[in-house]
Amino acid sequence: MREFLLGLRLLLGAGRGNRIRFFLMAAGGSIGVCCLALVLTIPSILNAHDGRAAAREPQTTSAQPTGSTLILQRSDPYGSKAFTRVFVAKGAKGADKTPPGLSELPGPGEVFVSPRVHDLLRDQPAIKGLLPGREKGRISSAGLAHPDELFAYVGTTRDRIADEGRALKGFGYSYAPFPAVEPSTLTILRFALGTLVLLPLGIFLSVCARLSAASRTRRLASLRLLGLSAKGTQRVNAAETVVAALLGAFLGLGEYWLLNQVMTRTGLPSLRWYPDDGALSVSTVVVCLVGCPALAWFVGRASARSAAENPLAVRRTAAPKRPAKWGGLLLVTGLGIVAGYCVTGAMGRPASSIGPNALLIPAGVLLTGVGLVLTLPLISYSLARRVARTTQSLTLNLAMRRNEVEPGSTMRVVTGLVLLVFAASLAQGVLIQLEQVTRPSGPVQDYSLSLSAITAQQQDELAGVRGVRAEALTMDSWVDLQSPDATIPDQTTALVATCAQLAQMVRRSEGCNDGKVMRLVDPNSSVGSDLTPGTSFPFRFEKGKEKELKITLPSEHIVYSAYSPSAVGSATLLVPPSALPADARPETARLILTSSSEPDQVRKVLDGIAAVAPIAEIELVGVNIQGLEQIAVIETLLALGMIMGLVIGVAAFVVSVTDRAVERRAQVTAITLIGARARTMRAVQCVQVVLPLSIGLVLALVTGKLAESSYLITGGSEVYWDLAGTPLLALAAAGVVAVAVAGTLPLVGRRINPELIRRD
Repeated sequence: MREFLLGLRLLLGAGRGNRIRFFLMAAGGSIGVCCLALVLTIPSILNAHDGRAAAREPQTTSAQPTGSTLILQRSDPYGSKAFTRVFVAKGAKGADKTPPGLSELPGPGEVFVSPRVHDLLRDQPAIKGLLPGREKGRISSAGLAHPDELFAYVGTTRDRIADEGRALKGFGYSYAPFPAVEPSTLTILRFALGTLVLLPLGIFLSVCARLSAASRTRRLASLRLLGLSAKGTQRVNAAETVVAALLGAFLGLGEYWLLNQVMTRTGLPSLRWYPDDGALSVSTVVVCLVGCPALAWFVGRASARSAAENPLAVRRTAAPKRPAKWGGLLLVTGLGIVAGYCVTGAMGRPASSIGPNALLIPAGVLLTGVGLVLTLPLISYSLARRVARTTQSLTLNLAMRRNEVEPGSTMRVVTGLVLLVFAASLAQGVLIQLEQVTRPSGPVQDYSLSLSAITAQQQDELAGVRGVRAEALTMDSWVDLQSPDATIPDQTTALVATCAQLAQMVRRSEGCNDGKVMRLVDPNSSVGSDLTPGTSFPFRFEKGKEKELKITLPSEHIVYSAYSPSAVGSATLLVPPSALPADARPETARLILTSSSEPDQVRKVLDGIAAVAPIAEIELVGVNIQGLEQIAVIETLLALGMIMGLVIGVAAFVVSVTDRAVERRAQVTAITLIGARARTMRAVQCVQVVLPLSIGLVLALVTGKLAESSYLITGGSEVYWDLAGTPLLALAAAGVVAVAVAGTLPLVGRRINPELIRRD
């Protein structure tokens, strides 16, 4: 306790410079704690999303007792978001069951919408076709996963949804049907955010705890020479850092509270939440208020060890020890792991992410990142010593000798920026893998609707929807599953379209003749390769005079190349529309529409389809809308992690540069008084930072790309060696160097104060 009180007295009575340094430590710590609280709160935000989505999920049964309330749920794409509509046909039973966010179920012609849908109805009148009826009210926050969700309850009559509707039993499940982020992906996301934020954050908090390390060490050495015990000396230093960290923790939690209030009102791209979702939990507060001071305590004691153990060497500025080599061992171990996985990919036998690999990959990446940080002082020391011995340049000699004496001081300045580049490469690998849940890359977009869900009039109207290039039918041949024959006959899919319609739906087609039944052959696909010409396939119709039509597989064929994905890629026959009876409607058929894949065009076509057939289920071929929403959320979180990593890296740089400017005033003044020009001193300060930083950034780029490739290889990605992002990372590294150069200029002031070189 005496040492603690002594540390506080030294804090308050050691002059204005010491107090400024204390508040600088607290301010830096508050930024770190704010970022830490945000990272720790992200899982609770996602859990709140999933909890509300699970609570409103209807519990249904396929049986439809007389008088039961029927439910039919549709989730269609609206751009890159899902637009969920729940059609409700109220009955005598189950009408009192209400989902969260509603006080009553809608009646026929009534619609309850989310606030976002309410705004869309005002701004985009075209979507009114999706919601047949009048708006009666809005869904409260208890019934929405997030504030921007597109969700609506639509009241209708029993006869309109009797074929597909299910009887309502209640609402609420223990799990969300489509979580905001899949559990397996959430694990990857936590790992990526940990690399992006938590690793630089630990370095940053350590930097803040070691501000003015040289002058503090000399002051502690004086206390040790005055008779204070070694442990007492360490406690005195630790007391000051703990108080600064504790003050910074409280400030950081306050900053997070303000940030949460602002972000819930402005939102992030693809990620919105309510203020209560991002409220600080008890565990987060405990981690911030206990963990950060605890880290400061250990860093403070460790930084005072040299003054406590050998105070005379500190006071007389003894020659420094060579930096420890064990950090290099961590780097070599981590690189060995990630390089090993890269070799498996280069040999064409990529390792999987199951078993021990699930632990080795994260371990390899973390060891590489930590080893990179811990090896930088050793690299800086060795390089500085070698260059100083051989160079004839005064600037290089002065710069390298300073780095040789204090390699750790220089690296505290650049470590955060080096880690940022390393983590950015890894985050890019995560995005590459997730993008392969992918959206179509072709120039066309296909839409598929069940023909039984629409009328003949609606079919004609859908063909005329603005933006639709072509329309066709796919119908499956009939197979008698009750046949006594030992073998089940072959089945095939026919495309009912003209040659012009086929040309609009595929990449290319050759040999098509209108008015004739022809075989479809795609050289890049094995579909239909087992069928022999002359085989007959029966196609049944649900309406019309003719109930069945037999079509024989001809020898004449069309060679075509389908887009990937495509709604017509499974067809083996092209049947002209004239071959079907005029009033016939196939039993198992789907209406295929094709448009441009431009997002705005897709949106217009979906609006047009919904206006014609609001209850019909639309399959947007090749697009997993829930997957796209998850990718958007993950991209937002990774971008947020990158921003936090950038803030932490820049904050660490600014804090360290400010500290160096104060610490080195005496040395800069002394060298200036003996004749060194200000231009020379600026060059010296610039080289001191830029040379080790450049080496660190090159290592970060190389090790980051290896870590990214090992992650992609074990994750089953189709892309192993991603070179597309390398120029961007190299440009970012060059920008980091430019920022570092600008940050070193204030280290040499214009005014020379000889008082600064007095011995304390």
